[in-house]
Amino acid sequence: MGKASTAKRDGDRRARIAAQRAAERERQRRNQLLLAGGATFAVVAVALALVLLQGGNGSPGSSAGGAPGPAGASLTRLVGQIGSVSPAALDQVGRGTVTALPTTISGAPLRSGGKPEVLYVGAEYCPYCAAERWAMIVALHRFGTFSGLATTRSAVRSGAGGTEPFPSTATWTFANASYTSRYLAFTPVEEYTNIPDKSTGGYTKLMTLTQAQQALIQKYDAAYQDAIPFIDYGNKYLSVGATYNPGVLEGLSWSQIVAELHTPSSSVAKSVLGAANYLTAAICGLTKDQPATACTPTVKELQAKI
Repeated sequence: MGKASTAKRDGDRRARIAAQRAAERERQRRNQLLLAGGATFAVVAVALALVLLQGGNGSPGSSAGGAPGPAGASLTRLVGQIGSVSPAALDQVGRGTVTALPTTISGAPLRSGGKPEVLYVGAEYCPYCAAERWAMIVALHRFGTFSGLATTRSAVRSGAGGTEPFPSTATWTFANASYTSRYLAFTPVEEYTNIPDKSTGGYTKLMTLTQAQQALIQKYDAAYQDAIPFIDYGNKYLSVGATYNPGVLEGLSWSQIVAELHTPSSSVAKSVLGAANYLTAAICGLTKDQPATACTPTVKELQAKI
């Protein structure tokens, strides 16, 4: 890829991330204004009560501001259906309607347990993370298996009562999930829940980054102002922010999204599976194109465009 093309793509990505960060800064600005004084505390308390009344309990397996997610056998069946999206359907979608690609980075190989490591940093309140998790689960299922996945929703309102973008998006949380693969290690960090924290105007802390993980964010995410989701593929590829428009999932339940994934012509499949194909391509770059069932010719063609 030529320097001009690479520069344009990086510029487009920075513009997209800047828009996401601008929305986040505006939310934080509102929070700071509303939290300044005792009267503000009352406003925050009322907003928090409204969120809780709307079902925003935010813990893994729950949903914020919408119908509760599936549980038990229904949950297990849905996870299995995500993992059973066929290679033929994925190949048919190809690039799909992806709006941003992983980029190439350089650094000491990131490994865990003798395997290439994929590091994900996100938060349960984050609508961009909500969208990206769907593609990540599809992609990672091609290399291994999940256990402990639970449903959640992106936040409806911020701690100060302002509306979040793409509110209440049906998604999953990696907070209590584990992943097994012979090809790679997957390390997820969900930093915050979707429960507003009235003392900060943000969200309740959930998981904490290690010093090494924080150093990676400072090194690679500085240009994007610490945007999330942040996905480091073995220090070889990087993905920051959602790689497709989260609005495509608006108003859909988990079962509806899963059903759409098995229809390659649907707008959901073109977005989620297209993103999953590029994420798969990045992972194949770490696993030396193994296994062949994941690193198909279509995926290898996409890999050459990263």
